[in-house]
Amino acid sequence: MKLGIAIYPPKDIQDIANSFRKRYDPRYSLIAPHITIKEAFEVAEDQLPEIVQYLRQVAQDTEPIPLHIYKVSHFHPTNNVLYLAIKEEPRLTALHHKLHEPPLLKHEHKYPFVPHITIGQEMSDDELHDVYGRLRMKSFEFSFTATRFHLLYQLENETWTTYETFLLGQQG
Repeated sequence: MKLGIAIYPPKDIQDIANSFRKRYDPRYSLIAPHITIKEAFEVAEDQLPEIVQYLRQVAQDTEPIPLHIYKVSHFHPTNNVLYLAIKEEPRLTALHHKLHEPPLLKHEHKYPFVPHITIGQEMSDDELHDVYGRLRMKSFEFSFTATRFHLLYQLENETWTTYETFLLGQQG
């Protein structure tokens, strides 16, 4: 079973991200705009209860996280991905690390952790530079507090859906 862990931004930020994703992200229909906290990983279904128990504990021990989107950026030349950048936040980085600690959740990182919301991917070099050139002139300043994270699983049609939501700082 393929899982991932993400934070969804508020609807107004999702709407802004989707206004670009509709045009520049061929995976637009597979998942809502999100901040990946743990990249997709494979587990056996019988490991799910142990993973969920661990995630509940992590959520309980993690206070809500203030997040600030401050610009548009890209990963070129490593990857032709255009994204809304999130300012470094120690609590978010700490959460990311906690989600990679136990043996069940230790998986190889494809890329270093750079918190972001993808707004375009699988673009040609020319398209990426053209769109980035236009968007970098615009202001992207949004703040919100992440109060939860989501354990997601991938369906056979490659769409992602929430398996369970974990509230930050909540007892029980």
